[in-house]
Amino acid sequence: MKIKKAVIPAAGLGTRVLPASKAMPKEMLPIVDKPAIQYIVEEAARSGIEDILIILSRGKGVVADHFDRSPELEQHLLKGQKDAMYETVSEISKLANISYVRQVEMKGLGHAVLCAESFVGGEPFAVLYGDDVIIGEDPATAQLTRAYEAYGLGCAGIKEVSPEAILKYSSMKVAPLEGNWYKITDMIEKPAPDQIMSLFSILGRCVLPPEIFDILRDTPPGAGGELQLTDAMKTLARTKGMVGVDYTGKRYDMGNKLGILQASIEVGLNHPEVGEGLRAYLKELAKTL
Repeated sequence: MKIKKAVIPAAGLGTRVLPASKAMPKEMLPIVDKPAIQYIVEEAARSGIEDILIILSRGKGVVADHFDRSPELEQHLLKGQKDAMYETVSEISKLANISYVRQVEMKGLGHAVLCAESFVGGEPFAVLYGDDVIIGEDPATAQLTRAYEAYGLGCAGIKEVSPEAILKYSSMKVAPLEGNWYKITDMIEKPAPDQIMSLFSILGRCVLPPEIFDILRDTPPGAGGELQLTDAMKTLARTKGMVGVDYTGKRYDMGNKLGILQASIEVGLNHPEVGEGLRAYLKELAKTL
């Protein structure tokens, strides 16, 4: 079955990037000249997703404004004969059919996904974590949807991380399937050192069957007293199994100050307007380090 719907949880408070996120949602922090969440929406659109639900919280209406039309700005650009910029701005509202729901209480990623149940409507759907920008030739979400279509099982985007990082993320019990696909039969959120199953962790993307909602309702609060999506996926992995996709592409953690800087520099180096100047600047700067 083709995956046509995606959910982007973007309700978090962004405490790791304060004070920048005090008045501006962290999802709107720019990578060169586009907000982080636009890269995520563009990835979904490139993956064949037609309908997107963005889960927001109080004070994040600017995200919806960004993906809306801006007639005054568009007219201003046309009057000034800035046709290329007009096209860039007006195309944002045409990326996908985007709707929004507000997560009234911050009860965890699992609770955020539960808010999307009526939008999903009994279909499999993709989840693109709002903190994770993944840039590559082959969109990460498309890599997961192909695996879902091949196996009919829930899929998780996985990457190997360091032994130190795995303690802050999740750990997967995996066995090779084919190529960069793995069978996942168990997982644990924020493992203790003696609970690590592998250094593979879910990072940023998954494709889930609609039965995940019933599982979430039966899942008790986990790490941090929150409803953890990983705990619900663990039930899915243990009962039916899941497919782990070691996706290609570079992931940037936009909830992390260093991740934001890395994204800006690396994307900037490939940017047609600023890439050459930034490269020259960095070469000069490197001499002083």
